Amino acid sequence: METLLIDTPRPGVRRLCLNRPAARNAIDADLRTALRVAVTEAGANPAVRCLMIAGAGGMFCAGGDLTSLEGIDHAAALARMRDGHALVEQLWHFPKPVVAAVERYAIGAGAGLALLADRVVMGEDAMLGFPFLKLGLVPDWGLMDTLPLRAGRPLATRLFLDTANLKAADALAAGVADAVVPAGGVMEAGLEMAEKLAALPPAAFARLKACLRPGGLDLEAEAQAQADCLTGPEFAEGFAALKEKRAARF
Repeated sequence: METLLIDTPRPGVRRLCLNRPAARNAIDADLRTALRVAVTEAGANPAVRCLMIAGAGGMFCAGGDLTSLEGIDHAAALARMRDGHALVEQLWHFPKPVVAAVERYAIGAGAGLALLADRVVMGEDAMLGFPFLKLGLVPDWGLMDTLPLRAGRPLATRLFLDTANLKAADALAAGVADAVVPAGGVMEAGLEMAEKLAALPPAAFARLKACLRPGGLDLEAEAQAQADCLTGPEFAEGFAALKEKRAARF
């Protein structure tokens, strides 16, 4: 089964649909690679005027595939973080509009993926989740930069410390989401928004986006911090607690 479904449902709109529904579209190595290849192709293709990221099976993304992280050593953890950051950099600097269509949930890395977009459309029953500290981890996928940019540092800090789930209505009020629509209409609303963005003048848009995102994200510091966490005792306890459905004892 293809882990990433790719189509062009509207003129100029390339849709990338995460397709690991049995794993709630969690991002593994194969999906990361498929996304990087697809984003590269979309960036080079002049017929693609807007990128839309969504999830199959009526859900966006449950985050990173934690099962592959158990027992990882520091070198492998750092390499994995840097591999994911290559995709983060691609999307952050992608010169064309990017829309995220979030159904039900975008958790952890899924929230990070969504917030790399220029526009975030959420279903009214959807949420963004930031469970990192509960697992003995730090926020990743650029979230320590992207969430404060959208929500402001005080709210972002509170969401991280509370390991919060941010409901769609609250995300809209905080400026984290750009639109909230009925649960069954997320994909259509995302496509409509993407089609409008695809009609913008591409060169002017690219220059505007470059001005709005002039610097890079502090990803190397994030990679080092997360690699330390992934190979430490707190993640081991946090992951064990998750599997055993109990509160972690740090």
